[in-house]
This record gives sequence, structure tokens and C-alpha cells, in this order.
Amino acid sequence: MQANDAPPAITLPQPAAAEQGRADPRINLFDLDRVGLERLFEETLGEKKFRAHQLMKWIYHQHVTDFALMTDVGKALRAKLEEHCVIRPPSVLFDKPSNDGTHKWLLGMDAGNAIEAVFIPDKGRGTLCVSSQVGCGLNCQFCSTATQGFNRNLATAEIIGQVWTASKHLGNKTHHQRKLTNVVMMGMGEPLLNFDNVVRAMSLMRDDNGFGLANKRVTLSTAGLVPMIDRLSEESDVSLAVSLHAPNDELRTELVPLNKKYPIAELMAACARYVTRKKRESITFEYTLMRGVNDQPQHARELVRLMKKFSNAVQFADAAKVNLIPFNPFPGTRFERSGEAEIRAFQKLLLDGGVLTMVRRTRGDDIDAACGQLKGQVMDKTRRQAEFRRKLEAKGAADEAA
Repeated sequence: MQANDAPPAITLPQPAAAEQGRADPRINLFDLDRVGLERLFEETLGEKKFRAHQLMKWIYHQHVTDFALMTDVGKALRAKLEEHCVIRPPSVLFDKPSNDGTHKWLLGMDAGNAIEAVFIPDKGRGTLCVSSQVGCGLNCQFCSTATQGFNRNLATAEIIGQVWTASKHLGNKTHHQRKLTNVVMMGMGEPLLNFDNVVRAMSLMRDDNGFGLANKRVTLSTAGLVPMIDRLSEESDVSLAVSLHAPNDELRTELVPLNKKYPIAELMAACARYVTRKKRESITFEYTLMRGVNDQPQHARELVRLMKKFSNAVQFADAAKVNLIPFNPFPGTRFERSGEAEIRAFQKLLLDGGVLTMVRRTRGDDIDAACGQLKGQVMDKTRRQAEFRRKLEAKGAADEAA
């Protein structure tokens, strides 16, 4: 499916008849991290804490969701679990492999919404891009997700369920045959606007009884919510990526409206505090290159000065890494991808300035799975989707008239 093709028609599942009048009262165990599961076993089920660890291994290591198949769990406990609990992953509405090995899943969240998760294989690693919200509450101008508007935050079960679904599909074996080595909270939504559920899900990703990923292999990407960056450094131990996309406030406010509330100086100060708390841990600054917008030599020189100032502030060489992302177009956007020559020239200026810089290879664009292209299906509460469609229709009418 090319970027300008219409997405496949998907019929979202309706609630079962028994659930239309009332929600299932049982606890979805995907919603609980280790601490929450231990409390459930002790306070609700009257069992020892180690039983929670057994269950986690069945769920996350063996991908088992049927209590009856958990052979080292006694029948009496299994009966309790059936009464009080359920293990319910998201429903897979659509899955599509790319020609380059990338894989995208469209996952049903409820009767009106769906989100996307993407797996990106590479040499020696496999990275899963996970969503945190249905749509996105921010309005970054170059992001396809933003045109869909926003509906709600995802529950912990809906976040970790994306990892579980991909892990099962890939045949991933925690601590043994790892195909899923990294998780990035870079899918649909702003993770720090869904703080508690995201942190709980990231705890399961890193727990030895969960997916057992090292702290540095779980990365949260934010558009720059300064207070929540500070809170994250206190409550979780993961890698941080910041969607920068411009080296000065005027341009960044145009591209990332959140910058009006938290300008670059405040954002960089929060990043410095994060590095200070996480000794010797660098921060990745993501920079999407758009032709004639933010890819000029003066932008590169400004970015070098900004990164150097940051490294000096934290007194740590290479505290800042820049990840250059070629813009991935989508229908209706006014932006264009920078040319290969411009991208390499921009990178060279950064490298010559002493800034560690990588260019992210575009992956999965044949299935609309590249960075900035994730859309899903959103019952928009913000009217942004309708406004975007009106602009497209107006542009189409203008083009026909011309």
C-alpha cells in the first residue's frame, strides 16, 4: 500500500452482547505491573507474591492467556483467576509486512478506535514503535497522526498489549531468542500526556518477568512537556528522546505548537536536569528534515551551537545525539522531504561541528509505517480531522479551477 493509497476498509469489533449493558468487571492483568500484580495476589486472591511472578512468566514469556494452560498453577488458584481476572490483548484488525521487513499492526481499542504499532528489524536488533494515545492531543504540523485529532489515552493494558502482540507474532523468547530488543514510545500520541499508564507499561517492558529489556533499550519520545520530563527522571529509568525539529523558537513554534508554552531554553534546561539525574546517559534530539523549511546551512549551524551549549551545561561530551529523519510525506501535507544531497550536507555540518549525528533510514513507507505516518482510526473529539479534510477539499477544488 503506497502512501497515497486509501487505507483498507476495517470494521471495528462491537462489544459482545454481554458487555453492551455493562463492562466486564474482571481485571485485565495487562493493566498491572509487578507491584500491582503482587498486591492483587496478596490482597484479593489471598496468595503468596511469588505466584504473581509465575503468572507474569506465563503471560510475557510464553504468551499464554488461558489460565487452564498454566500447568504449574493449582486448580484452585486457576478458578480464582477465572473469577476475578482476564488476560485480554488488543484485537488485531489488520497486519501488513513491508518489503523491507518492517511490520505494521492495526489494533482495535474499542468500538470506534484503532491504533498502529510498527516493528522495525535491523542488524542485531528489532525495534517496536508503540503508541500511547488514540490520535494525538498536540498539533505538530508535519505529522500525519496530528491530522487525525485526538480521542483518549490508552490504558496500560492497551500499551503493553501492543508489545505482547508483536512479541507473540515474532516468536520472541524473553532472555533466550530475542527478536524484539528495543521498544520506543514514538507511535501515536504524546507519551508524557498519559504519564501513569505509560510508566507502568514501561516497567513491564523492563521487568525480568515481563519482557526483560534493559533500561537503555526502552526509549520515550516527547515533544517537550517540561514538567513531565522532570517527573519522568524521578519515577522511571529509560532513555529520553526529544522531538526538536528546529534550532530556534520562531521556527519550532510554527512546527511544534507546544514550543509556545515550553520554549527551547526551558526544554533544554529540563533535558540538562534529566542528564544530571541519569549520569552518563545521553539524550537523542530528533530532527525531521523538510525541504526549504529547516534544512538550510544556517539551521545546521544554529543546531550545532544549541547542542554544544547543552553538552557544556552538563559537562558531558556527546550528551546530545542528533537523529536526522527525512520527512515522510502523507496526503495533504504542504511539506516535502529534503533531497539526499541536502540531508548529507546538513549531517556533515553537524559532524564537523562536533555533534554526534545519525541519519535514520526510512523504513516501512510502502505500508505507511514510516516515522510521522501512523494514523490508525480515531473518533476525533477535537474537530481537527474535519478541519484537515475541509482543507484538502478546498485545495482540491482550487487545483481543479487552476
